[in-house]
Amino acid sequence: MNKYFLEEELYWIRKPKDILIDDKKIEIYTEPNTDLWQRTYYGFRNDNAPILQTKTKEKYFSFIVKTTFESKHRFDQCGVAIYIDSENWFKASIEYENENYQRLGSVVTNNGYSDWATQDISASIKEMYYRLSRRESDFLIEYSEDRVNFKQMRIFHLFKSDDEIPFGIYACSPENSSFKAVECKWLEHK
Repeated sequence: MNKYFLEEELYWIRKPKDILIDDKKIEIYTEPNTDLWQRTYYGFRNDNAPILQTKTKEKYFSFIVKTTFESKHRFDQCGVAIYIDSENWFKASIEYENENYQRLGSVVTNNGYSDWATQDISASIKEMYYRLSRRESDFLIEYSEDRVNFKQMRIFHLFKSDDEIPFGIYACSPENSSFKAVECKWLEHK
């Protein structure tokens, strides 16, 4: 059974002030000093990024989304998320670093502690496809520049994902900046 994200019952965790939603895309204009991170290494806690999600009890599915972004400031990011609560969540995105490179990465937060796995990619990349797949409480996140050739970013476990889980998209600007993130191509999750 195929389902389309925009046809699902969607809800916001911290709705941004400036958004545009139509039947083909969602534009999020990020607000300064918004982020998701918990404790590890840096010691700080940020839990104020906007997230648009739906929920499912399906134990086996994949969700594909295309992101397009106009980031130009350090740490600006947009991508996919699973936000259970402030202590248990996942995000994957491209995080802008400088005019030469940015970081394709993912963060898994279990029981209030985040980790961060990254690889450097060219700063010229301004769109990316993500495929998030669930297998009970385990997940696989992959990325693709062409929607044909997906590459694994990581496999991970979320401790509080044994039943219904929320999943969707997010965008944020951890420093004093703002940019337009366009989340589109709401491909099926099945």
